Parts: sequence; C-alpha cells; structure tokens
Amino acid sequence: MPNFQFTAADAKGEQLSGSVEANSESEALEQIKAQGYYPLQIVEDGKGTLKTASKKKAARKKGKAAGPKGAARTGGRIKPKQLMIFTRQLATLIDSGLPLLRGLTVLAKQEPNPVLRGTLNALADSVQSGSTFSEGLAQHPKIFNKLYVNMVKAGELGGVLEVVLLRLAEYQEKAQKLKNKIVSAMVYPIIVMFIAVAILIFLMLVIVPKFEAMFAEMDNTDLPMISQIVFGTSAFFLSTSVWIIPNIVWFILVVVLIGIGIQAWGRTKGGRQVIDRAKLKAPILGDIQRKSAVARFSRTLGTLVTSGVPILQALNITRDTAGNVVISNAIEKVHGAVKEGESIVTPLQASGVFPGMVISMVDVGEETGQLPEMLLKVADVYDDEVDNAVTALTSILEPIMIVILALVVGAVVFALFLPLIKVIQEVGE
Repeated sequence: MPNFQFTAADAKGEQLSGSVEANSESEALEQIKAQGYYPLQIVEDGKGTLKTASKKKAARKKGKAAGPKGAARTGGRIKPKQLMIFTRQLATLIDSGLPLLRGLTVLAKQEPNPVLRGTLNALADSVQSGSTFSEGLAQHPKIFNKLYVNMVKAGELGGVLEVVLLRLAEYQEKAQKLKNKIVSAMVYPIIVMFIAVAILIFLMLVIVPKFEAMFAEMDNTDLPMISQIVFGTSAFFLSTSVWIIPNIVWFILVVVLIGIGIQAWGRTKGGRQVIDRAKLKAPILGDIQRKSAVARFSRTLGTLVTSGVPILQALNITRDTAGNVVISNAIEKVHGAVKEGESIVTPLQASGVFPGMVISMVDVGEETGQLPEMLLKVADVYDDEVDNAVTALTSILEPIMIVILALVVGAVVFALFLPLIKVIQEVGE
C-alpha cells in the first residue's frame, strides 16, 4: 500500500506534517480530513517532496495524522490596515477575472509582511487541496474573525465572492476611519494635559521654592492668600517627591499592579459590564461612544445580511463583534426575539441603548423588506454624526485646554510676583 507524505492544519490554524498509508491520493485526503485536519499538501513517496519538508521535521504515525505534539506551527496577527489592503487587492484581482488560487499566489509573492505572506501561502495550499476559501480562512482565527469567514462563505455560496470582498474592504475602511477619528480627538487634550502637568511640577519643585526662600523672613500672614496656597502646594509636592524619588521603582510597580488589577477586573463579566456601561454614560465621550457602537452594530449587521448571511447567524456574529457588553446584551435579546418569530424593533426599543431614529428606521426597513439597506443608511448617518461630534469636541477642547493651561501658569506667576510687588512698594515708601 503506498505511503503519502502530507502537511495539514488543525482548527486553530497550526500547521503539522506526517504520513498516511492509502490506496490513492483521494483516500489519503479522506483519512486526513477524518482526523479533523485540513490538508495543505500531499505527495506520494517516491514521486516528489513536500515544499516545506526541508524545514519541518515530519512526525510519522502509521495510518494516522500526526498530532500537534512535535508538529511545525505557524500563526500570528497582522494590523487591520494590512488585512484591509489584502481584502481590496484580492477583490480587485478576482473581479478582473483572475482565479482565486492564482490571486492568492500573486498577493503572497508581493507581500512584505512575513505573517501575512505565510498565511496566504497556506490559504493557497488549502484551496489547491480542495478546501473552500472560507474553510481555509477559518484555520487562521487570529487574522480572520467570524464576520470575515462567514461573509466569505456567503459569497462563495452565492457566487459573488468579489462583491463580498469589496464590501468587507469598505467595512474595514470605514471602521478603521471611525476608530482613527476617535483616537485623534483624544490625542490633543492628552498632550496638552501632559504639558500642563509637567509645567506645574517644574514650577512647584524648582521655581516656587526659590521664591519662597526670598520671602522666608517675611511673616506668612503678610502673604496674599493665593501665595500661601501656592507655597503650601509646593511644600506638598516637595515632601511627596522626597518619598517618591528614592522609591520610584516601588511607586511604578504599585501603579503597574493597579493597572493590571483594573484590566483583570475588566475581563470579568461584572467588571466589563460596569466599565462598558460607564463608557456609554460618560459626560462628554459617552455620546460619541454610543453613536460609534450604534454605527458599528448597524454596519456589521447590514453588511452581513446584504451578503446573504442568515439573520440569526448575522446577529450572533454582530453580538460577538460589538465591542461593548451592553450592546452585546441588547443584540442577544434581539436574537432571542427573532428566533421566536418576533420583530427586531421591540427588543431594540426595550434595551434603552439605541436612539429612537434607529428604531424607527429599522421598523420601516422591516415593513418594506429593506432592512439591510436601512441598517447601512443608519450606519452612514451615525458615522457622519460621530465625525461631526469628534470635530466639535476637538474644536471646543482646544480653547478650553489652552485657557486651563494659561490659568494654571498665570495663577502661579501671579502668586509669586504679588508679594514681590508689595515688597517693592514698601521699599519705595
């Protein structure tokens, strides 16, 4: 009975190699798939060698596929921008008439990122061995999430893979653009606050003590109240720094441990619930967080349903990719209602998370049979609202932060020079 060498991948996308005995190549493939692995390459002994045979040690098990132990492993993550570029390039190639396998091979050859290049080669091998593209994507969950895999699967079933890939690329572009806007809006105030705190610390630790020494012979009761407050604050900073500087390692360690503790608490069900709810109710940023979450929900669900994914499966994927527990819980209730044959509108309204306009547009979409189109329109509306809110917030924060910085520095300078002016006046008299 012939012996076949092979490389395969498990459900986690980890590659392994081994050998099986079978009467034919197709029978060998069935044996490998029966073990729960996805064949990438298969070669009969004496008729060729595996492409990776020189780099990977084959783990042999007569009649069985080699397990994870001792198997060659691959895997890793890539940046969202790299995935977005790959998706659009592949969609363009397929739309131009290039076969999927050839498209993957072309993109793999020109890909500079080693993780993505290795993944594309694995996908090409998977497709060449007879697996569907979505099955190959499912082997790499660190790169391709459930939304990506299920949309590709729907595109394969409907024969519109290039259309679905274009929708995926557009979805990723808009999601990344929205995220970048929110991050950029936060960068400016954080930088200004950092500068303000640094200036304040410098004044309190270096400048103010020198002025205080100048007024050491003066009675504190003769100092203006603002000067007494500034000198008292400086003394507090100095006493704190005397303790912190020699114990800076311990201080940093305590801060790090507190941060780790908060992160660990945020991973618990209760902690995540509290943090995500607080994000939505925050005074200034809460409205932006809510609109961003609504836009993400609408775009994800609308894109999935438009691509042919069944509504219940689309709701499950949307729930898993919501990014906020409060929104996820609301989507879970929607899923339960739809499963019982009810309308989407009632659980959306009962959640108290979604604005009235969203509920009204979803209601109209259900009645007219245009729910996916309405969801995408809602996403476009709220993307624009988030953009406008971020722009408005940035324009408001800029003068506010400048005024705060000017007040802090001005108050300290005023507190230092007011007693000095008083002394000069007394000397002049």
